[in-house]
Amino acid sequence: MKRTLIALTLAALAAPSVAATDADVDRSFHPYKDGFPSLPGLTPGVVVGKGNVEQFKDAFDPGLYAMIKDGWVEIKVGPTTNFPQPKTYVEATRKNLNKTKLGAKNGEIEGFVAGRPFPEEPDVKDARAGEKLAWNFKYGVNYGDSGSIYPFYWRYRNAATGQIERTIKFQFHFLNFMHRTEQAPVPEITPNPAKIFRGTYAKVHEPQDLRNTQLLIHRFEDDTKLDDAYLYLGFQRRVRRLATGQTTDAFLGSDMMIEDFEGYNGRISDMNWAYKGVRNILVPYFNHNEQPLTDEYKEADGYKFVDFHGKGNCMPNVTYQLRKSYVLEATPVNPNHPVSKKVMYLDAQTMNPGRTVIYDRKGQMWKSFTIGKSHPDHHLPQNKGSDVAIDALFAQVDMQSMHCTTGQFKVLIDPKVNPPSLFQVQHLRGGD
Repeated sequence: MKRTLIALTLAALAAPSVAATDADVDRSFHPYKDGFPSLPGLTPGVVVGKGNVEQFKDAFDPGLYAMIKDGWVEIKVGPTTNFPQPKTYVEATRKNLNKTKLGAKNGEIEGFVAGRPFPEEPDVKDARAGEKLAWNFKYGVNYGDSGSIYPFYWRYRNAATGQIERTIKFQFHFLNFMHRTEQAPVPEITPNPAKIFRGTYAKVHEPQDLRNTQLLIHRFEDDTKLDDAYLYLGFQRRVRRLATGQTTDAFLGSDMMIEDFEGYNGRISDMNWAYKGVRNILVPYFNHNEQPLTDEYKEADGYKFVDFHGKGNCMPNVTYQLRKSYVLEATPVNPNHPVSKKVMYLDAQTMNPGRTVIYDRKGQMWKSFTIGKSHPDHHLPQNKGSDVAIDALFAQVDMQSMHCTTGQFKVLIDPKVNPPSLFQVQHLRGGD
């Protein structure tokens, strides 16, 4: 009886007190319809450094504020711009409005079809508002229904000296098997007997000692089911299944965990979620072709990558926009997790975390994580008109050990380079 009462109470909390409306959908996807956020003196072209960061403290999350105050980096402000989401995704949100409900337990969801599950403005008085935002992120448009990164350059850097310790050349692929809205087949790739929601595949091309190392992750539709993750080590020529705990180990010796991919690459049920309010903060959203790009890498099509600057060359050399962000705190369910919490700043329009601050087990600020997004119409010609915000960079800075891992992306939104066969365990054994 007691368990039944608890379940009923949780279900009642999950139920929205007021049904979402078309106006809620419009506000969710067009947060700047009535104007862009502003802060006195913070205008396009302003450079914020340790000398004036106090003046603009309200525009920063604690991690980036601390780095600027300590002289790690100066950032240049750009104009806030619109990052529309794919029309089919917005239409799916409208069509399926109010069909989605939270289940009795964290990680359970009912009635979801496609689109943004909870487009209504979050309410700090709603005990499960954070969980709803987490689902909006999970079912959001990150690479759309499928996307690829090649090449993808990871660099390990000594933040104190700027020394580049290692460069790894990757390819990455992402594919949604279910809840598809943009690319055929819609709404689902079949057959899919295991009910995989999303697949992630990665392969190392350089250096030689890691060549042909491959990673495959299957995330299931049932969020309470553990992911299947596989690693193929080229020098061993065998596939091994990753234990659950290995997703929070340093990935290939970097500052990144597998769980960090895309901002958060874990299950909803792995975290307790708390919504901490809304803020207008500076995040690296920009037009790729208007940035000071590097000539270091030579691509046949002339594509140039974003560059890094600041202490140790650990921070992206791009412009930052003042954007509406939801503050989402994730606390691990597992007490043995290496972090005490992650605070993600979800962009209100795209539901992607441009900034994340990670705290160690003692509750001290540990890592500063940045993901930079380019408008697709100012990127590769093939991405124009996709309405998919394009990942152009990441920077994971370990502020305690003075070390960082940076990434430079060339993203392509094209289903032809993401066949379902790429996401099968058998593919890992294919070798070079």
